[in-house]
Amino acid sequence: MSTPLPPRPARIAGGDPHHVVFLLLDRFTMMAYAAAVEPLRLANRVMGKPIYSWQVLSETGAPVRCSNGTEVAVTGALGDVPGDAMILVCGGVDVQRATSPAILSWLRKRARHGNTIGGICTGAWTLAKAGLLDGHRATIHWENHDALIEDFPEINLTKSVFVIHGKRLTSAGGTGPLDMMLALLTNAEGADLAHAVADQLIYSAIRTNRDTQRLSIPARIGVRHPKLARVIEFMENHIEEPISPSELADEVNMSTRQLERLFRRYLNRSPKRYYMELRLERARNLLMQTDMSVISVALATGFTSPSHFSKCYRAHYDTTPYRERGAHASDEGED
Repeated sequence: MSTPLPPRPARIAGGDPHHVVFLLLDRFTMMAYAAAVEPLRLANRVMGKPIYSWQVLSETGAPVRCSNGTEVAVTGALGDVPGDAMILVCGGVDVQRATSPAILSWLRKRARHGNTIGGICTGAWTLAKAGLLDGHRATIHWENHDALIEDFPEINLTKSVFVIHGKRLTSAGGTGPLDMMLALLTNAEGADLAHAVADQLIYSAIRTNRDTQRLSIPARIGVRHPKLARVIEFMENHIEEPISPSELADEVNMSTRQLERLFRRYLNRSPKRYYMELRLERARNLLMQTDMSVISVALATGFTSPSHFSKCYRAHYDTTPYRERGAHASDEGED
């Protein structure tokens, strides 16, 4: 299947620069924002003329504090922007709270006016909440991936570094927006400019929308054993309905005892223990990234008994799911 070309941020008027609008949400991620805006600055520098312009907005026009505590000045508040401008919503920590009704209303209005709209890092959640990703492929930072699926199951969510689908763009955050902006530069101005900008950034391995965010399973676990990698992949894909050790062994044509020895040799734990750790890690992400009830989180991670879930969670994290959520809410409320 062919991949649609990235949309071009059209010029405001004949010969004027392409225009990009950055909307900074409270506690946005500085790295992701910088990775999106710096390629525009460097494109202008390489070309020796302003081929891109941009403005930075917040909901009220007040400065915005990013997740590392730095306060960033903006050029304006929500309002009218050129109909051919590209809007990029920059999210970060606790995006649900940072996404206000006014922001959602403004984004829906801009979508009706035909603006290309994107989400950077957790900004994809804001687009999803506004209903702007319905029927679209999208991505979000891997830590928020499970939460977005639970909240918006109608979205075709991928684990790509970035996704460009029609007039909707999403990037996983970190350095992912850099790859997305280089793809946009390639489409709008040509590959030579994109490569020149990448060289300025000492960025030698440009990723495409076919690249995934996280390392491969062998790279993550530090083991290159194909059967072990396949079993772990099965585990990761069956969190809500866990597969028994005998079924996992059958998937790779091994006996249960052989599978046990494989995990002990390479990971120093049993398959059952490793599977439990994966499920509890997923549960912790859901507790911290969604408003799902603790019982719903338990069911979504394969625990049919809330008491068993709480017992396993306490044994692994030395706290209960309820206390974990309470502590996280308290931390997010601090300035």
